[in-house]
Amino acid sequence: MRLTVVGCSGSFPGPESAASCYLVEHDGYALVLDLGSGALGPLQRYVDLDRVDAVLVSHLHADHCADLCGYYVARRYRPAPTPLPPLAVHGPAGTRRLIAGAYGGISEQHLSEVFTFHDVTAGARPLGPFTVTAARTAHPVECYAVRLDVAGRALVYTGDTGPSEEVAALAAGADLLLAEASFVQDGHNPPDLHLTGGQAGAMAQAAAAARLVVTHVPPWHDPQVALAEARRAFDGPAELARAGATFDV
Repeated sequence: MRLTVVGCSGSFPGPESAASCYLVEHDGYALVLDLGSGALGPLQRYVDLDRVDAVLVSHLHADHCADLCGYYVARRYRPAPTPLPPLAVHGPAGTRRLIAGAYGGISEQHLSEVFTFHDVTAGARPLGPFTVTAARTAHPVECYAVRLDVAGRALVYTGDTGPSEEVAALAAGADLLLAEASFVQDGHNPPDLHLTGGQAGAMAQAAAAARLVVTHVPPWHDPQVALAEARRAFDGPAELARAGATFDV
């Protein structure tokens, strides 16, 4: 697998990055994990929008799904003699309804001419070349961490989560753990919302992950603080997600 970080800013786009969006490619198949605010533009640096095979949305906060609205326009109104076939969008129940409303009241029927919506639930299922396993996270809305297995390799993306036994179990033996770290250890951190860098590192350590990539640090925090916290808790290699970075898994 090749992972490309399209956007990694937590909660809203920052000056250096769009919000959450990750491109995962294997054997010609292109999967977009999350399409948060500001991500559709830079996504086009790494893949033709017509060539994406599926989008998987972890949850329905704007920093993870808002640019599906722009993607609807790009696919529906492209100046071409033939329309594109509907693109598979996998997300929590209610994804179609929310995007229709966010676009400005477009009918769900019209939206379904561009996207086919599939509900994500906990458990494993095939998606292209991948086996995708989803687990509910500790977050105020329905949110899923996902594990992508292919050719004996595993990439795990936490989505947004507080400390969670389910997400930690999903990450067991991951070759790369892409873990959010929105909080800092000395902050006023509500429960069941996000991880600190130290908690992301502890999750990677408990899961015996081979590699940790820290992501979803909001613009008001210093990413280097999150990374330092993670490295104190994790014995393996750890680094920050940066827009444009690629990782071979």
